[in-house]
Amino acid sequence: MKKDEKLTPGLPSGFEDRWNKQLSLKKKLLEIIENNFLKFGFSPLETPSFEISKNIGSFLADEEDNSMSDVFTFNDGIEKITLRYDLSSPLSRFVAQNYRELPFPYKRYATGNVWRNEKSGNARYREFTQADVDIIGNVNKSQADAEICNIIADTITKCGLSEKQFKVSTSNRKIVQGLINQLKITDKNQELKVIRAIDKLDRIGLKGVEDLLKKERVDASGAITKGANLSDVQASEILNFLKIKNLKDLKSILKNPLSIEGIKETEDLLEIVSYGKFEKVIQPNFAIVRGLAYYDGFCVETNLNFKVKNPKGKEIDVGSIASGGRYDKLISRFKGADFPGTGMSIGVDRLLFVLSQINSIKIKNNESVLICILDSKYLKKYYEILDYLRENEIKSELYLDSSKNLKKQLIYADKKGCSVAIIVGESEIKENKFTLKNLKSSKENDQKTVSKESLIDEIKKII
Repeated sequence: MKKDEKLTPGLPSGFEDRWNKQLSLKKKLLEIIENNFLKFGFSPLETPSFEISKNIGSFLADEEDNSMSDVFTFNDGIEKITLRYDLSSPLSRFVAQNYRELPFPYKRYATGNVWRNEKSGNARYREFTQADVDIIGNVNKSQADAEICNIIADTITKCGLSEKQFKVSTSNRKIVQGLINQLKITDKNQELKVIRAIDKLDRIGLKGVEDLLKKERVDASGAITKGANLSDVQASEILNFLKIKNLKDLKSILKNPLSIEGIKETEDLLEIVSYGKFEKVIQPNFAIVRGLAYYDGFCVETNLNFKVKNPKGKEIDVGSIASGGRYDKLISRFKGADFPGTGMSIGVDRLLFVLSQINSIKIKNNESVLICILDSKYLKKYYEILDYLRENEIKSELYLDSSKNLKKQLIYADKKGCSVAIIVGESEIKENKFTLKNLKSSKENDQKTVSKESLIDEIKKII
């Protein structure tokens, strides 16, 4: 960069600033989510943004020759470190490191930002916030997995969606894995491509999945994704499987032991779910396999039953707003630790994107008050007013430049979103009065003069 060259302000693709109302909504959303996690008996955990690369691994990448292509990795002198791409992989390291001190089953929740070096767009970000719950330990799998389904449904409704507006779809990866074994697909990279092709069914349809099962898929932009190179017979068997909608038909077609085991686990899960209040929301969908490579059993995804619009006004499908599954081998990668786990993650920013459009989450306005400066000789008095407001829990500030006229100060208050401007000049000082200008009013000059005794009450009537 040349010495006098001016920079162009902007962000990389997939990253976003959040401020004002949107940020307030996000904080309120996180508060609702965390309170619900606590209600279900989960305890908080915070882990660092960076992990040692070999510990966190990469379970995202489609590229065979570059397993870390979908994460952000850096050299840290002696070893490589990676920005976390989810909150479950750091959890596995934490449990392996601290299991002697933890209660089991260990029910933890975590919220925080994660980073993925992938294509962005349609409410997909490269940095985004997740809110997770996980259950670690040797417990009844059906009960633990059902708890994950129930907390998804309960939390999403607490956030403002009705039960008619979303569905929680569940399956078991063993069902698909058994079919893969039955079709004699033994190459691990080929197997992973098959699983990820199936996982994209809702987004790209049967034809798109067929292309990914065979040679390659070319998307609307012209980008090419290498396929799994299955035979026509193998691809046809998988596509026929994806058309099956109920467990009865599935049991009549799939006879291999692993698929039967996955079907039985799904039946047991749905029985536990039937004991609760979200049975109608939680339904089987055998195309759910989850793209992350560490899942090995129960899987779950949560999708909307309606479309939302992108910033250009085009209707889009934002994908899953909460998903997860069972990972019984993730922690066993570490020495001396072997604990099965199950969990889910809410895509907070994606959910926020949806809720912002349908206005289903409300925040207390509690806008701030601006004290205007009419004359710098009254500065001491203005600070006394400021202290009085703050002592009474009124969000307030004093304009910071006495050289600006009242009009400019009110323009600032408007941009800031203040509800009230307090105007105190010579006459107000003499009478110990305060003029309140209602900045939320549609009237051009909606203001009143009040005494100190009624100041707080009159402000609260406006904010």
